[in-house]
Amino acid sequence: MVAMRNYNPVTKEVIEALKAVVGAEHVFADAESLEKYKTDEETDPRFFHTPEAAVEPANAEEVAAVMKVANKYIVPVTPRSAGTSVSCGAIAVCGGIVLLMERMNKIIEINTDAMYMIVEGGVRTVEIQQKANEKGLLYAGDPCSSDSCLIGGNIATNAGGNKAVRYGTTRDQVYSIEVVTPTGDIVELGARLKKKSTGYCLEQLIMGSEGTLGIITKATLKLLPLAPYKLDVLAIFTDVEKATGIVPILVKAGLNPTSVEFMDNSFVRSASDFSELKLPHYEDGSYVIITIETFNEDELESKMEQLDELCNANGATDVLEADERVWTIRRNCLESTRVLSKVSTSDDLVVPVNKIASTIDYLTTLAKNYPFRVFTLAHAGDGNLHFQILKGDMSDEDWENSLASFHAKTYPYIYNLGGRISGEHGIGSKKVDPMEKYTNPIEMKMMKDIKKALDPNNVLNPGKVFNMK
Repeated sequence: MVAMRNYNPVTKEVIEALKAVVGAEHVFADAESLEKYKTDEETDPRFFHTPEAAVEPANAEEVAAVMKVANKYIVPVTPRSAGTSVSCGAIAVCGGIVLLMERMNKIIEINTDAMYMIVEGGVRTVEIQQKANEKGLLYAGDPCSSDSCLIGGNIATNAGGNKAVRYGTTRDQVYSIEVVTPTGDIVELGARLKKKSTGYCLEQLIMGSEGTLGIITKATLKLLPLAPYKLDVLAIFTDVEKATGIVPILVKAGLNPTSVEFMDNSFVRSASDFSELKLPHYEDGSYVIITIETFNEDELESKMEQLDELCNANGATDVLEADERVWTIRRNCLESTRVLSKVSTSDDLVVPVNKIASTIDYLTTLAKNYPFRVFTLAHAGDGNLHFQILKGDMSDEDWENSLASFHAKTYPYIYNLGGRISGEHGIGSKKVDPMEKYTNPIEMKMMKDIKKALDPNNVLNPGKVFNMK
């Protein structure tokens, strides 16, 4: 639950100050305009909050000026990229101003020799990927919402995605960031260097802080050579434990896969129906999608033969070459469940990679004691598990009680394994209570001390990650 503090309302005086910063045409305070910003990807109306104003800055200077207005009048500001958060991360839970990033959408530079790209925070991730590919290069950040999400939001939440098992998460793809601080200063953090031991690593602190410590307005991204040889494989298992158990086997074999994605049969069926596609073992199969990339054709062939042998030896029913239909089904997984239930919640658990099979088994068995429906996805190669829990026709009271009981057993189990409650979606406002409960008190105090030092008036994205008192 978000603890509210006493903020001032967005008055006509505040609106006029915002108009002076970004122009009257880029300030919205009418009910119709604000209605669209009451939620992000959250579908439960109990979490909706309508802001009092929305602004569209054009550059870092305007963002900084907005923050100075917010501090002057003690009005909260919620940065919003594309609104693809599933943790209520872009919802203005304390009211105030929503800061929209869409106007800051320029790709400033692509340097193919030094292999970097400079972009503004509002550039769509898919555009970055495409522009890099056109130059024979790779931007390795690849969240599942890449078609719609913005790079600033990716960096702010340290987004993971399909390629994290090989290339790491978003923070591993970033050299430096331009940041507007909570008090309205502009600073460049990080540098285009291979290594650096010069003071605190502040850019890494801002990345993943979910917009609570700064607003990312520009980034210098790392680019990599684009591997010319690639093959996607669909390994189908009728035994879930064998499907998830293939991950450590692939790692130990040195195959270095780019992606290892797991979908249980519930997701296979719902996403296939939603996509109007049917692949083998629709009725009873769990899917593991494995991507191998190489710079040598012979190496690709050798790895594919090895992959086929390993999957078959460890219980695969079929091992097939995959095409774009498989990825279409994978990308439509979460969307497909909305046809089945308007309200759902997406757990984003992460455990050590060697524990993912036993974790899925434990939680699937546990979930059978509850009246909700559970669908399971996993970025299996990096231990990140998504449990999509569907409300269906349960009452609000039964839904709340069932979730609370399930999580009261789930979260201690995850932490006892050395895991955490978020691998890539972030805490947002939805997981503030378990964040407070399961985080080491000294670690929590350090985080709150940092927040207080950088944001003394607590006006930047309050109510996210943890409560400030």
